[in-house]
Amino acid sequence: MDSRISGFYKLPLGERLKVLKNMGVLSDLDLRTLEEGLSVDQAEKMIENVAGLFQLPLGVATNYQVNGRDYLVPMVTEEASVVAASSNAAKIARAGGGFKAVCSDPIMVGQIQLTGLTSISRAKKTLLDSKEELIEHANNQDPVLVRHGGGVRDIEVREVDTLRGTMLVLHLLVDVRDAMGANAVNTMAESIAPKVEEKTKGKVYLRIISNYAVKRTAKSKAVFPKDALGGEAVVEGILNAWALSQADVYRAVTHNKGVMNGVSAVVCATGNDTRAVEAGCHSFASRSGEYKPLTAYYQNDEGDLVGEIEIPCPVGLVGGATRSHPIARLAVKILGVKSANQLGEVIASVGLAQNLAALKALGSEGIQRGHMSLHAKNIAIQAGAEGALIDQVAKIMVLDKKVREDYAREILARLKRD
Repeated sequence: MDSRISGFYKLPLGERLKVLKNMGVLSDLDLRTLEEGLSVDQAEKMIENVAGLFQLPLGVATNYQVNGRDYLVPMVTEEASVVAASSNAAKIARAGGGFKAVCSDPIMVGQIQLTGLTSISRAKKTLLDSKEELIEHANNQDPVLVRHGGGVRDIEVREVDTLRGTMLVLHLLVDVRDAMGANAVNTMAESIAPKVEEKTKGKVYLRIISNYAVKRTAKSKAVFPKDALGGEAVVEGILNAWALSQADVYRAVTHNKGVMNGVSAVVCATGNDTRAVEAGCHSFASRSGEYKPLTAYYQNDEGDLVGEIEIPCPVGLVGGATRSHPIARLAVKILGVKSANQLGEVIASVGLAQNLAALKALGSEGIQRGHMSLHAKNIAIQAGAEGALIDQVAKIMVLDKKVREDYAREILARLKRD
């Protein structure tokens, strides 16, 4: 499959779907699924107190090449310009050889909080001496995971000083394979809690997965040729913008929001837990004690821009909404990934691309030009425009550089009068 689809964004929706069908990405059944979406009956089985459905647009980013393989990337977002910017940045990266990405082993951490200990050091030694027994007991809770090569790999014990005294926290390091892992890790943590209490004579309270997934990260790197970016001045602008994010938390937060525009859109599209990934990424940005950018940029010997990213990426292809939501299943099919690690590699690459796109805009024409061109259609709709009038009103607002609802109403009234 070639993810470069010339003029894809210019096609009407029906033609875009026809292209995807002709490429073999979607079947007739898939097209019907896209049209019908999630049913209320299906939603009833996913959460409680269902009162209806809330829909968001599903877009497809083009031009992605990761580790030599092409991907069409499904993205769920309400924000105009995100999918277009992502596709454009992927095209620039492609000119430099595409993204090179890698994931660590899918290790998630389960925490068991131990309180009321008479001797912290003795309890710590007891737990470490019982490591093999505890690992075996935990692994017995999920023989399917173990059979697929996963399971508890190790145990750590940490002393943590809190407002209520020093506590021990036992960490289960669990290889969750192609799952996000919350259910497996929580079950294992709960299963060994009684044994931990018995061995230490302490009291266990929390026994739950940690979303600080620092042992399960995805890295991606790409060369963005200076000519494809728009010249040396643009490269200079991007480097200056990144330098500010390194030094200033006000900028770093917005910088990383640009990363998450891409990351969260793919995580959501594939039915994964956006809150877990977002919490992990933002805490990872603070691991030095200061909030820092999730990406890094520098120039190579040829003067081209090199971008890198590393983020926690606790995502899966089995369980949860990834399997139960029909559009999430279809998004995974469009993406074509076969493992959670492969999905993580794509997500990290999208995060880097999305961030590059934002920095490129900031370092050249400014963020508003492209964003407002797309946002103008939303404003036109809010003002009451319908059909062909939407594009007409949006075009006039952009040309006049006044993308506001009051001005849209004025234009709409004039067009209807004329």
